[in-house]
Amino acid sequence: MGDGHILFPMLALMGWTFLVLIQIPIRRFRAGFQRRVSADDFKYGESARVPGDVSLPNRNLMNLLEVPVIFYFVCVLYYVTHQHLGGFVFLAWLYVALRVMHSLIHLSYNHVRHRLLPFAASNAVVITLWLRLTLALVLDNA
Repeated sequence: MGDGHILFPMLALMGWTFLVLIQIPIRRFRAGFQRRVSADDFKYGESARVPGDVSLPNRNLMNLLEVPVIFYFVCVLYYVTHQHLGGFVFLAWLYVALRVMHSLIHLSYNHVRHRLLPFAASNAVVITLWLRLTLALVLDNA
């Protein structure tokens, strides 16, 4: 598998992040048209008056911009160092799948215990990716 294959899971997660980003104005405008919120409710972020279903996409977007930064960095390092670690690209795709699963649960029925498993598993995967790459780089330079 060529080095460039690691770029595809990164691009997929970026695409998913953009889809979640689009949900923010959709839900805000819908709530505004239904007179559930006003523009002032967003003057300093989101006020306590903003219903949960309206604020969820924003919170999910934050989730997609926090730990995934480590994922992107590890994937870029894998790419630029030309590492060929077995299963690395598979683990990257697994990370993306788990993050999408977490988002789908979060943005739909939002059962905390159900979204905990993909969230925790995705964190374990990104830590594994980081550890594998770090070990490979240390051994290459030893």
